[in-house]
Amino acid sequence: MSADTDADELKLRLKKLNARATQAKMDLHDLSEELPTDWEKILSVAQRCHDAHAALMEARKAAAA
Repeated sequence: MSADTDADELKLRLKKLNARATQAKMDLHDLSEELPTDWEKILSVAQRCHDAHAALMEARKAAAA
């Protein structure tokens, strides 16, 4: 596997993780605007948002290394 292929795969992975993190952020934002409706979902939506951003930050660190 060439360095170009690795770089392209990393860019694609970062793009997907960024999209996932952005969607999670929007889901959390939307939930907050609808409160108190669906208050029971706060922890699960927040956890999904946290996990998505943690994965993105880890991938960014790996890309910078």
